[in-house]
Amino acid sequence: MAGLNNSFTSDSTQKLLDKIDQLTVIIDKLTETVTKLSVENTALREQLNKNSKNSSKPPSSDGLKKPSPKSLRKPTSKKQGAQEGHKGKGFSLTQSPDKTIDHVPTECIGCAKIGICTSCGVAEKRYEVDIVVNTMVIQHRTLTFKCMKENDKIISGTFPDNITSTMQYGNNLEALALSLNTVGMVSIKRTHEILSAVFGIPISTGTIHNMVMSLAGKLTDTVEHIRQAVISSTLNHFDETGSRVDKKTMWFHNASNEYYTYLTVSEKRGKEGMDAAGILPAFKGIAVHDCWMPYWRYSDIRHALCCAHLLRELIGVIENQPEQTWPQEMIDLLLKMKDVREKAVYSSKENLSYYYLHTFDKEYDRIIKEGRIQNPIQEKKPGKRGRLAKGKVRALIERLSKYKGSVCLFTKNFLVPFDNNQAERDIRMIKVKTKVSGCFRTKEGADAFAKIMSYIGTANKHGINSFIAVKKALTNQSDFIFA
Repeated sequence: MAGLNNSFTSDSTQKLLDKIDQLTVIIDKLTETVTKLSVENTALREQLNKNSKNSSKPPSSDGLKKPSPKSLRKPTSKKQGAQEGHKGKGFSLTQSPDKTIDHVPTECIGCAKIGICTSCGVAEKRYEVDIVVNTMVIQHRTLTFKCMKENDKIISGTFPDNITSTMQYGNNLEALALSLNTVGMVSIKRTHEILSAVFGIPISTGTIHNMVMSLAGKLTDTVEHIRQAVISSTLNHFDETGSRVDKKTMWFHNASNEYYTYLTVSEKRGKEGMDAAGILPAFKGIAVHDCWMPYWRYSDIRHALCCAHLLRELIGVIENQPEQTWPQEMIDLLLKMKDVREKAVYSSKENLSYYYLHTFDKEYDRIIKEGRIQNPIQEKKPGKRGRLAKGKVRALIERLSKYKGSVCLFTKNFLVPFDNNQAERDIRMIKVKTKVSGCFRTKEGADAFAKIMSYIGTANKHGINSFIAVKKALTNQSDFIFA
């Protein structure tokens, strides 16, 4: 009987052990599934919560769910509006009045004795600035003469170079049409409607299109001059944005600085498109850009990262994973570095002291270390193939660590800005044009727009308004911006 009990106990124990092994396998599989689902859930929530304030997504993608503005600036005791010492720009007269209208007292209107009353002078003056909409038709004639010096030879006058047809539109009207369509982002059809309604001149849509293409052709040499000037610059800002061109996605590439704007169009976004633009392969200075990988393939330039992009990514981590403490610490550090550098520039200093540089360096490394502790890389399980995914947060930490020198370059070289706003401002016109028109019908049209906006953007940076710049270009004087 005792032997039977021992045998029964042994069998039961073995069954229990086998059951435990089975359950252990099931638990391991469930744990793996839960971990996988948790990672996917986090990634999906991050994707769902992304907007223009916490990622690199453009504001146009926010739609009706546009988030409330969240300023990274800390509140101060100063009142809103212009501060003391700010130089205002009020509405002022730039010329003498062309017309004067006198207004007599209401009681005097129609009075028979108004002619014999004594005037006490002007009580008050007010000015009205208006425009006169007037269409002018100019007739050009060539005259013939019998030249006494040439034995009565008949000689004729010649038309100016810009008068090429029997009937044509003048430079002012053409410059207005071009300014509306390019700078104003008004469609060709609406440009036609505006000119017809205001001036009574129904310029056809085909003619306006030809004007745009003709202007772009006249700017070829000037835009090449701009390209060479950008290549020769010490520092440039780079960015790119997509647009629908000829029924497919193409990319506008921007290279610009405070003096020049250079835009090109390519079917490729990456290095192939950048090479085609012709700036980065020849550039040897400082390039300010986001952290997109193709930029790092240019080894002859010094890289400076846009910290505004990094701030948005850090905000995204805070919103999606509020338990993480290191992102706010990194935001505070970057803004502190920016503040200290701005005060140094304001005080006419050429660099930061060793104390600040050393302090920032140590704090940066400490935050990176803390970020790694809060986001450990999971161990690779036996039998698992392929590279282990780090996750977006850990990838951001490693990026901040790897490119630390480019992130902090603005503290060591005061030519380098904190952000890449210059490029984003210069390329914004492409985004607006895409939103208004939806697309470019042809690659030639996109190239023409890029040329014209390169020229106008450069002219504006030299203090020349768009209308004057276009008028100059129409008479082949576009190089005046370099004078």
